[in-house]
Amino acid sequence: MSTGTATVVGRTLGSLRDNRAFRLFWLSNLFFFGGVWTQTLVLGWLAYETTHSDFLVAVFTAVRLAPLLLGPFAGAYADRHNRVRLLIIAASWALVAVSAVATLASLGRASYWVLVVGGLAIGLAQSPSQPARASLVMDLVGRQNISNANALNSMALNMTQVIGPALGGLMISGLGAPAALWVSTFWYAISLVTLLPLRQYGRVVGGHTGSAVRMVTSGLREIARNRLASTVLLVTLAANTLIWPIAQSFMPVFAKESLGLDAAGLGWLLTCTGVGGLTGSLVIAWLGDFRFKGGMFVVGTAIWGMLWAAFGLSYSPVASFVLMTAIGVMSAAFGVLQTTLLLMTTNESLHGRALGVQELAIGIMPLASLALGAFAEHYGVSITTFVSGLLLVVLLALLALWTPQLLRYGGHEARENQEPLP
Repeated sequence: MSTGTATVVGRTLGSLRDNRAFRLFWLSNLFFFGGVWTQTLVLGWLAYETTHSDFLVAVFTAVRLAPLLLGPFAGAYADRHNRVRLLIIAASWALVAVSAVATLASLGRASYWVLVVGGLAIGLAQSPSQPARASLVMDLVGRQNISNANALNSMALNMTQVIGPALGGLMISGLGAPAALWVSTFWYAISLVTLLPLRQYGRVVGGHTGSAVRMVTSGLREIARNRLASTVLLVTLAANTLIWPIAQSFMPVFAKESLGLDAAGLGWLLTCTGVGGLTGSLVIAWLGDFRFKGGMFVVGTAIWGMLWAAFGLSYSPVASFVLMTAIGVMSAAFGVLQTTLLLMTTNESLHGRALGVQELAIGIMPLASLALGAFAEHYGVSITTFVSGLLLVVLLALLALWTPQLLRYGGHEARENQEPLP
C-alpha cells in the first residue's frame, strides 16, 4: 500500500484505529443493524405476502415504528443512566423478541397480527435505545472526532444494509422466511456479546435528579431557543414525514408492482441503497472535521428528495437500481450529519434529550406511513413518491431561508454550540 493510500485509509478510519472502546461499539452496531435490516425486509415481505394490501403493510410499519414516540423519555433516561447498560438491555430484548417471532414463523403460526405484534416488540428494542446509542459516540471519541465517528457508524449501518437485505431476500427465496429471521437472532446475539466489555463506559453527564417529565420539558425549552438545533430537527421531521415512510413501507410494493421483482430482487434493490450509503459515509469519514457541515446537510438532503421523486416515476429495473444507489449516496448527507449537527449545536448535558427529540421527529413516521399508505391506495406509490420528493425539496428551501446560518455552520465556531441564535 502506498504512503498516500495509507494516509487516506488512516484518516478515514481514524476513530476505529485509535480508540478500542469505539471499535467494540462499532462492531456491536454492525451486528445490531445487521439484524435490524434482515428482519425489516423479512417481516415487511411477509406482511405484504399475507395481505397484498398497501395500506395494511403501512399499518404494520406504523406499529413497528410506534416506539419512536417514546424518544424524549428515552433521551431523558440516556442523560441520567449509564448508556452502555441501556444498550445491553435493548440488545437482550431484541434477541428475545426476534427469537419469539422466528419460532412462530418456523411453526407456521406467523399470521398478519403476529407479525404486527412482533414488529412492535422488535421496535421497542430498537427505537428507544437510539438516543443512548447516538450520544454514547461523543462520550467515546470527543467533539473533534464526532463527524468521523458518526460517519463510520453510518458506514456500519450501510454495510449491513448491503448484506442484510441481499441475504434476507436470497434466504426467503432459497430457505424461507423463518431461516432469515433466525439469522437476525444470531446477529443480535453477537451485538450483545460485543457490548459487554464496555460496561465501564457510558458515564452520566450532569447528575440529573429531577423527574423524567421535568427533564423532558426543560430540554424542550432549551432546544426551542436554539435556532440551529431547531432547524436540524425540522429537517429531520420533514424527511421522516415525506420520504422515510416510503423507504420503510413501500419497497416491496415497488419491487412487485412497478418493477416485477421477486424477494431476491427486492433484496438487491435495497442492497444498492446500502452500497450508495456506504460510499457516501466513507466520503464524510474521510472529510473528517470539515467546514460547512450544515450546507452539506441541507443541500444533500434536497438532492436526496429529488432522486426519490425520479425513482417514483421509474418502471425500469436497471434505472431503479442506479437511482437507489444514488439515493444511498445522498442519504449519507442526511443520516450522518443530522446527528452530528445536533450533538455539536447543543450542550453536552442535553445530548440525550436532544437526540430523544430527534427520535420523536422520526416518530412521525408511523402516522405519516398511514397517511401516505391511504394516499397510495388511491393514487399509487409512484405518484405518492414523486409528490413527497418534491415537497421535501420545497420545505428545505424554506428552512434554508429561515436559518441561513446553518448553511455556513461547520462546528468550528468557539461558542456557537452554546449560544442559541436569537
